[in-house]
Amino acid sequence: MRKWLIFLTLLVSRDSFGQSQAISGNIIDSGTNLPIEGVSVSLLPGKLVSATNAAGIFSFRSAENMEGFLITAIGYTPVTISLKDFHQKRNIVILVPVAIELTSVTVSPQPGEQFQASGKIDIALRGINNSQEVLRLVPGLFIGQHQGGGKAEQIFLRGFDCDHGTDISINADGMPVNLVSHAHGQGYADTHFIIPETIGTVNFKKGPYYAEKGDFCTTGYVDYHTLDALPENMVKMEGGMFHTFRFLGMFNLLDEKSKANQQSWYVATEYRYTDSYFDNPQHFNRFNIFTKYNGKISNNTWINFSASALYSKWNASGQIPERAVSEGIIGFYGSLDPNEGGVTTRTNANVQTLTSLRNGDIIKNQLYYSYYTFDLHSNFTFYLADTVNGDEIRQKEARNLFGYKGRYEHTGYIGSAKLSTEVGIQFRGDATNNSELSHTKDRYTLLQRFKLGNITEMDASAFMNETIRFNDHFSVNTGLRFDQFYYTYNNNLAADSLFSGTGVYKVNDHSLNPKLSLFYHQNESLEFYLNLGKGFHSNDARAVVAEKGAMSLPGAYGADLGTVFKPFNNLIINAALWYILLDQEFVYGGDGGTVDFSGKTRRVGFDFSARYQPVQYLFFDLDLNYAYGRAIDNAKGQDFIPLAPVWTNTGGITYSRMEGFNGSLRYRYMADRPANSENSLTAVGYFVTDFVLNYTKKNYEIGFTIDNVLNTKWKETQFDTITRLKGEPAPVDEICFTPGTPFAGRLSFTLFFR
Repeated sequence: MRKWLIFLTLLVSRDSFGQSQAISGNIIDSGTNLPIEGVSVSLLPGKLVSATNAAGIFSFRSAENMEGFLITAIGYTPVTISLKDFHQKRNIVILVPVAIELTSVTVSPQPGEQFQASGKIDIALRGINNSQEVLRLVPGLFIGQHQGGGKAEQIFLRGFDCDHGTDISINADGMPVNLVSHAHGQGYADTHFIIPETIGTVNFKKGPYYAEKGDFCTTGYVDYHTLDALPENMVKMEGGMFHTFRFLGMFNLLDEKSKANQQSWYVATEYRYTDSYFDNPQHFNRFNIFTKYNGKISNNTWINFSASALYSKWNASGQIPERAVSEGIIGFYGSLDPNEGGVTTRTNANVQTLTSLRNGDIIKNQLYYSYYTFDLHSNFTFYLADTVNGDEIRQKEARNLFGYKGRYEHTGYIGSAKLSTEVGIQFRGDATNNSELSHTKDRYTLLQRFKLGNITEMDASAFMNETIRFNDHFSVNTGLRFDQFYYTYNNNLAADSLFSGTGVYKVNDHSLNPKLSLFYHQNESLEFYLNLGKGFHSNDARAVVAEKGAMSLPGAYGADLGTVFKPFNNLIINAALWYILLDQEFVYGGDGGTVDFSGKTRRVGFDFSARYQPVQYLFFDLDLNYAYGRAIDNAKGQDFIPLAPVWTNTGGITYSRMEGFNGSLRYRYMADRPANSENSLTAVGYFVTDFVLNYTKKNYEIGFTIDNVLNTKWKETQFDTITRLKGEPAPVDEICFTPGTPFAGRLSFTLFFR
């Protein structure tokens, strides 16, 4: 494989080898003694800028007349070091963590890093202490929970109702979170196996412009990277309203001597219980455990191994019709079917290696495996189909997920142009056992099976990225990705109307996706970029084989024209105009076992983000997003895209210090949006505020959190659904909703120790 990767690199940058690097160095974190990626390194004097790679290494081809370096990174004290001192320290620079200062943040000269600054600022200031905040770190991304705390959240981004992940790619330490051909919905992405406090960085980009990303990368992607090492041990206890309790422990398993040898191993465990705010108590239980080892196995090779397990069980209030509340049948937080709920588990193993070659090239290899189970009971229509027993359904599966990723990164030169080449291969396999959709009663009584079978789905892909930096101002990125899919469905249910009988059904399909990005970096305060590219989302294997492969990989064609602008030292702005054309939005309807075709859609919009620090320790943030979307093939007036967000806005004020009082007041706003294609029903918008106050000292922290400070009654998720209540003579088409969190307070105490 390595020979193949090197061969591809030679085709693209064959003239670049043999160029000697005049000077290089390594940058590490003082707390963990581990390399830091993405550090900006500027030659002094002059304007040449480089950045550290995944091994914490930077290099310059030419260093004539240099006197030293200016080294900056978000969340670290800037360092100016002379060439003499640099060599005396054996070309190693140690950076010390410090409170965020926007004055030290510059617009990155590295192509494609337009979201890097805001992402690092947000995670450093806002922190993460619950699984929902994990996704809300992405500007413009909204989530909704509509089946109890154990189900994956519904996701909204760039005018898309992404359902539970159909149009957004989510990864954790390089391992896919999205699950293809899932029992509940295509691309189902349940992030609850991630313990929030273990997250070190969040990388995200919007649009389908990235060759290394494949399936589901329509609106963009989110990559979570857990900490490679703990700076210190911690124990956290949290309790609050609605019988809410959480315990967290994170512990280093190696001593300081191992840390000095750049080795780390830690374990984190979390238990959470809540009855939640519904009239029907959730009795929600979730247990997580995570462990990670990171260390050198040779002078130039790192190994990173992690493993985790999730168990979650809950009851769900579900979605309720508006008339059931207005007629007084139930309250706003009531339930019509107390038997809704589920159980889910996920066990992961993930091993990654990184090798840094003598010429500065990088080789990455990754193997991952997951075993996953899912068992969910829902009732969306109540007594519409079965007026006697009700319409409760069961969605169930067991899954083995495994994969490999290999990547080769090379930096070279043709003349004065700097070339950064990436080539890679990826493989993913999913195999489910007894994927089931059934009609049940009281959870335990089976009335009828609608779907039953085994799914095997494989995706083999290769990609190439070439970034050419012509000078300090202008760069071009070109990319190409190829994916080959193989679908197999073994139908075990003769009564399934989608198929002609039991047996094995097979089909395959492929997708070729080109990418192009242009960057103009005016200076450390201003950059413009234009992104063009094609991506795709796959469809459920059952739908693909039933339709004999037709439109199994609908393409998404996108364009972004944007800027990163720092008009003042304490203000940074991201803004973009964007466009997405999607060939088909249809996916397999897991709740009904049918294929829903919705045709082509077109969306245009803009994103605006600002981060502002008027004085030390005080920060303001604002994200404003607009999307206009329509179904192309539908008649005017019937071309609205159901539940597609139009206006969204989030923001907040944060007071942040490393010790003493710190806290934030935040809001999120989603405007009214169409609930169906005729816009005859409206999903009503909401405005919700949250408050956090902490008192932090070296060895402990006391925290106080209030969700929904104003106690607003709001509808977190809404759907146009035809339902019939028990005893009703005829069905009714109206909005069904899940109520959002009312005023809810929590107290926490965290102990830090070494």
